[in-house]
Amino acid sequence: MAAAERIDKYLWAIRVFKTRTEATEACKGGKVKVAGSNVKPSRDVKVGETIEVRKGAVVYTYRVKALVDKRVGAKIVPDLAENLTPQSELDKLKSPVETFFLKRDRGTGRPTKKDRRSMEDAWDQLDYNNVIEEIPDDIIERFGLSDVDL
Repeated sequence: MAAAERIDKYLWAIRVFKTRTEATEACKGGKVKVAGSNVKPSRDVKVGETIEVRKGAVVYTYRVKALVDKRVGAKIVPDLAENLTPQSELDKLKSPVETFFLKRDRGTGRPTKKDRRSMEDAWDQLDYNNVIEEIPDDIIERFGLSDVDL
């Protein structure tokens, strides 16, 4: 085991990503953070550091327990990295609400900055634990949703 390991290689070795290329691209794309700041693929990771990885809508959090330089089996991964991902993040994987579509009239073009901000506010108001039928009335009115859309 090494004293320090490249973060892209470490994330691949503990099976966060299927390929090392995917891990490298995630680092380059700003989807991997250590101590709250984006990292480059060549950054060395050390024992005790906390790594945040954004995959889709979920932000996974891991604490480094030990370093490895080769890919390991799934049974060994808990000895190398502790999964600190909160349950609220894992619940996003099951949520059907994320497939929610905001209706826009044909030919209206791109949303303006004001429209985009109101759409983001609507997304922030949604509770991932709710089912689709429980969308707040103000969001339904604001975006012109009907019973057919729900």
